[in-house]
Formats: sequence, structure tokens, C-alpha cells
Amino acid sequence: MAYLVPTRSVPFGAISVHRVVAALYALPEAVDAWLKARETDKVLRQLTDRELDDIGLTRGMIEDAAHSMSAR
Repeated sequence: MAYLVPTRSVPFGAISVHRVVAALYALPEAVDAWLKARETDKVLRQLTDRELDDIGLTRGMIEDAAHSMSAR
């Protein structure tokens, strides 16, 4: 038995317009995440190696940690 799903065609360019609008709506959130990651990176870089070790980080892990913390 065949199962058919009715489809509707969309106007030319509608998908592209939708993607642009979705990207514009996502932009403020992306900028906010970037700013948080930048601030976190700045604060972590001011810590001493001993303080970083206390929280389980090394200098080489700061950038990844800042981005993962800001994504939450």
C-alpha cells in the first residue's frame, strides 16, 4: 500500500527569505553569546595559574572553557 503525502509548492525564493529572517532573529542571541564568552575569557586570563588549577583549568583551556560557559 502506497502512502502519499500531499505537498504544497511555495513561492519562488520563500525558503531563502525564511532563512535570512531566521538568521536575523538569531543574531542578537549570537552576539550576546559572543560578548559573554569574551568577558569570561578576559576574567579567566586575569587569574593566576594556581587559581586556574583550583577550578580545574590550564591557560590552554581558557578559550574553550569561555565559549562552553557562555553557551549555557
